[in-house]
Amino acid sequence: MTNNKKIEKNMLRERAKKLPEVTEEMWLKVNEDYRLLVEEYISSQSHSPKTKIQYKSVLRQFGWFIFDSLNNKPLYKIKKRDFIRYLSYLRDDRRMSSSAQAIRKATVSSLCNYIENIVAEDDDNYENFRNFTRGLPAIPKNVVYEKEKITYDEYQKMMEVLEDDENYLGMAWLATSFNVGSRRSETIQFKTEILEYDFPEDATFIYSHNVRLKGSGVDGKIEPYMINREAIKYMKLWVEKRGYDHEYIFTTKHNGEYKQMDSSWANYFCSNVLSYILGRRINPHLYKSSCITFLLESGVPIELVSKYIAHHEQISTTIQHYDLRTFDEERNNIFGNTNKTN
Repeated sequence: MTNNKKIEKNMLRERAKKLPEVTEEMWLKVNEDYRLLVEEYISSQSHSPKTKIQYKSVLRQFGWFIFDSLNNKPLYKIKKRDFIRYLSYLRDDRRMSSSAQAIRKATVSSLCNYIENIVAEDDDNYENFRNFTRGLPAIPKNVVYEKEKITYDEYQKMMEVLEDDENYLGMAWLATSFNVGSRRSETIQFKTEILEYDFPEDATFIYSHNVRLKGSGVDGKIEPYMINREAIKYMKLWVEKRGYDHEYIFTTKHNGEYKQMDSSWANYFCSNVLSYILGRRINPHLYKSSCITFLLESGVPIELVSKYIAHHEQISTTIQHYDLRTFDEERNNIFGNTNKTN
């Protein structure tokens, strides 16, 4: 497949349809038994705040399916075939990827395990309850989008277009994401105080303040990020242009008030702005991989990139999930020196 056909296919591929937001009014229609179990389960877990929000959303979505499609029956009456109907709904009606289906299956399974191990001892209705997600066929994996790195040339192209648009917030976000490698939920934590830090002329980076990284528990993993001059340059430009003071660098206006940016802003920015500049669909998750890959291609040892940029404890994590090098030249040379004569 040529690059042009890849681009066309990526841009035209149908997006998954979002599940309807479960409002408080909708949630109260779900049977009380399920609602109480979900609230008890969520409050009992030591997940990070972000994970709790995700679990709450997923379990409310399943609760609405119970109300809307399963006659609102209590959880102890739900069978494997009922849950297969839910997975079919996610796959066929909402066109969700296999990974999105798997997240929802795992979350419901976690709730069921809690009921089976804890609740069943004190609730007669759940005395014989078994996790109805257990033993189901594995969700077939599909590749929704090819994970294609953002190159340095593409980064420069996007920056040029954003500069022409005078989109200084976008330039600051893009420069930070591509050069620092921070995730969308980490980027928005950077404080304006960083711009006042001493940056020696012979230094290539400065450390940020501590940032909450991806990790379990309430506190998660706390570490600073290395921020290079390129990112600092555009952070400063945005802060100078926005015309107001704020504790955080990445801010937006909501209901007439300037607030710390929500991480979902990056989804809109990548989908509605950057994707159309490059002519292919990109998302915020691609930037950490692209940053890491660019450094590896520049000759930085993977041990350093993994520890200080990716913030991984194991190099294998970096290699498996974030190294997008194609090794085209190396693969082409594999048989270059072999003796082809018999």
